[in-house]
Amino acid sequence: LLEKMADVSLKEAALIVGVVAACYWNSLFCGFVFDDVSAILDNKDLHPSTPLKNLFQNDFWGTPMSEERSHKSYRPLTVLTFRLNYLFSELNAVSYHFLNLVFHVVVCVVFLKVCKLFLDYRSSIVASLLFAVHPIHTEAVTGVVGRAELLSSIFFLAAFLSYTKSKGPDNTIVWTPIAVTVFLVAVATLCKEQGITVVGICCVYEVFIAQGYTLPMLLDTAVQILRGKGSIPFSMLQTLLKLIVLMFSTLLLVVVRVQVIQSQLPVFTRFDNPAAVSPSPARQLTFNYLLPVNAWLLLNPSELCCDWTMGTIPLVESLLDVRNVATLTFFCFLGSLVVFSLRYPGDSSKTVLMALCLIVLPFIPASNLFFPVGFVVAERVLYVPSMGFCILVAHGWKKLSNKSVLRKFSWICLAAVLFTHALKTLHRNWDWESEYTLFMSALKVNKNNAKLWNNVGHALENEKNFERALQFFIQATQVQPDDIGAHMNVGRTYKNLNKTKEAEESYMIAKSLMPQIIPGKKYAARVAPNHLNVYINLANLIRANESRLEEADQLYRQAISMRPDFKQAYISRGELLLKMNKPLKAKEAYLRALELDRTNADLWYNLAIVYIELKDPTEALKNFNRALELNPTHKLALFNSALLMQESGEARLRPEAKQRLLHYVKEEPQDANGYFNLGMLAMDDKKDMEAEAWMKKAISLQPNFRSALFNLALLYSQTAKELMALPILEDLLRYYPDHTKGLILKGDILMNQKKDIIGAKMCFEKILELDPNNVQGKHNLCVVYFEEQDLIKAEKCLVETLALAPHEEYIQRHLNIVRSKIASLSATEQSSLPADETATAAAGGKKNSFHNLKEVKNKQKTTQTTVDKNEGYSKNKKLTEKNSMDKEIPRRSTQEIKDIEKKRVAALKRLEEIERILNGE
Repeated sequence: LLEKMADVSLKEAALIVGVVAACYWNSLFCGFVFDDVSAILDNKDLHPSTPLKNLFQNDFWGTPMSEERSHKSYRPLTVLTFRLNYLFSELNAVSYHFLNLVFHVVVCVVFLKVCKLFLDYRSSIVASLLFAVHPIHTEAVTGVVGRAELLSSIFFLAAFLSYTKSKGPDNTIVWTPIAVTVFLVAVATLCKEQGITVVGICCVYEVFIAQGYTLPMLLDTAVQILRGKGSIPFSMLQTLLKLIVLMFSTLLLVVVRVQVIQSQLPVFTRFDNPAAVSPSPARQLTFNYLLPVNAWLLLNPSELCCDWTMGTIPLVESLLDVRNVATLTFFCFLGSLVVFSLRYPGDSSKTVLMALCLIVLPFIPASNLFFPVGFVVAERVLYVPSMGFCILVAHGWKKLSNKSVLRKFSWICLAAVLFTHALKTLHRNWDWESEYTLFMSALKVNKNNAKLWNNVGHALENEKNFERALQFFIQATQVQPDDIGAHMNVGRTYKNLNKTKEAEESYMIAKSLMPQIIPGKKYAARVAPNHLNVYINLANLIRANESRLEEADQLYRQAISMRPDFKQAYISRGELLLKMNKPLKAKEAYLRALELDRTNADLWYNLAIVYIELKDPTEALKNFNRALELNPTHKLALFNSALLMQESGEARLRPEAKQRLLHYVKEEPQDANGYFNLGMLAMDDKKDMEAEAWMKKAISLQPNFRSALFNLALLYSQTAKELMALPILEDLLRYYPDHTKGLILKGDILMNQKKDIIGAKMCFEKILELDPNNVQGKHNLCVVYFEEQDLIKAEKCLVETLALAPHEEYIQRHLNIVRSKIASLSATEQSSLPADETATAAAGGKKNSFHNLKEVKNKQKTTQTTVDKNEGYSKNKKLTEKNSMDKEIPRRSTQEIKDIEKKRVAALKRLEEIERILNGE
């Protein structure tokens, strides 16, 4: 390519770079809009995790070529450049726009080289500058998906330049440039389909430029040969040989291309291209009228629009339509140029001929004349045809500037055109800044396109501005009352506004516009897959009502009956069947969907959820792993598979569970659940400091995270940091005043560490207010009564607790201790000791050494996760408490005291023994 640009001076290249930079610098501030969303943001083929082979199996938008919904646009090399952008900057739009700008510069410089083959130096510069600044190119340059035009054009022009070197001395054939041309044609075609049309330009160049034939000369030669008065000249035979090689190569590329699309044309709706489904003569009249419309956009690019589908250009349904005059004028002008270029020899006619070839041949695939396309008019497809237009304008300007009378005028006009075009391009770039600005600018040009109203609504919807979005969606239904998609948009927006009744009404209107099944009548109807979503959306809406689940299932089945390969219907139906507690049928639905698409990570994930419902964690984990093989960043699969590993209790799975949770928090750094479960894993591994850090991170993201608050407090209580647990429990109980286990833990700490018996008592009483039959709360309240030395109340309380849990041995044991205490105190009171001294001793001992009757430190653990109920699952490890008391120490028998001092010492010794029993020493 550098060799082909060798005669473009550095000064000329610098001029072009400066002009392009001045016109397109602001494109760097634009985002991903319109088709960029599908081609870049939603295209998994850009991700490094996607195998490179997928680029050659999928279309431009990442859809497998085998699927009917594929657009059949096969441009793997363009997608490869997107992938390189993603590799260096992921989804930073600046790098994508910058590379487009660089490619446009390259096209302009190579185009200058081509111009120099047919124009003089000055005219070549004019043509190249006009091409560089023409506003019609903003869609191809500023729109990221326009890169297909840019890349294809580079190889398109390179192929042509290579072919121009195929003529050697004495009209010999140089085969190397021809081979290079065929290779570059293939590359151009892999960037965009129109690249193959350069073969036609090479053929015209060979016959009329390289060999210098004119149409009359060819006709005379043909007549002579047919009359038998002459033979085919050797030079013409050589030309025929070169043309045969070119045409055979082209045919081979066409055959390969047809194989790639599996002999299927893409499916477009009547909204995409209304004329394509119109009867004759409306179809032919409209398609022919579109040619002068495109020509006018090149001549006067003042009103540009990103979308010309639907009702933008009304059908030409009659020969009496005044617009046919424009069609007739266009063909007359085009015909006169064709006659001039083919009939007369000379450089001027050759220049016009090549300009016409550049205009006409690359436009043929988008012209609708041979096969329908998915648009009415598309500005980006005029990128290559505008080269021919610029050559024509530059050639005409040269003719004017050569006349002394018009020289100054021609320069003024040229300056005005270049300046206004550059200004328009600069201004037009700002329209591509966001989807909202783009579609609002389009509505200024055309208010009859329902798609534009819908797209403005989508842009507002993405900003959560549902009220305004609804206005635009409703306007779309008024502009195009039979637009199924517009009614679906209205329904979805009503749903977002929680207006369920209105949403259902809109979905029902959309459903009524679908092809209806007529009993006894057989017919085939091609339904756009996205329109079938009306059944899915309506079913999703009504299944929120538990009484209408069967009705929702009927809608899913109806969608499947209309398209047995409708994958989303199987997926949604599987979710519904799970909700209806029919996991086996849900499994069947997902397996059917997997038959249609085994590379869909979401399907494997959903099947894993089914196996969880079927109590088969091994199969569930296998399916989670399959989902992660297909999509290593599948967030829900990462999270729930880690949770499943954690729930299994197998220590060997914990390291992998931790890695998946770490990957999850990297993908979802604001989700507290990921950090919480990392904390639970650390607790399982006895890594207390690590567990504390993860729990604190979870709470910092979600201050009212119930399970994180409780388990952090529990962690502190288990690691002898009970006082640090108190403020955490205060926060927990502020958010959740009825958290029973939090109240138990708080009461335990208050009683054991703070010696705050009143506070502990309030905690346990609160528990019994919430749940009078809570055994642990009631038992601990009995302990409080014991601490308050109200032994009778403590005994009564323990009897009631034992009635609630008659098989709990520790309650019976504690009851025996209290009764023993009562009995021993009674015995002491009835002894012959002076009452005051014995009581003083007992009171003194109690004051200094009694502690709470309590359970040995509980082993507690909780996990709680929250995942979208439609896509995930959450399983809770319930808080478990094990209460135990150390073995009681047998109490020694009381010996008779002969004097008061001996009796007092014995009493103290007995009290100390009781205290040791109660303290579990």
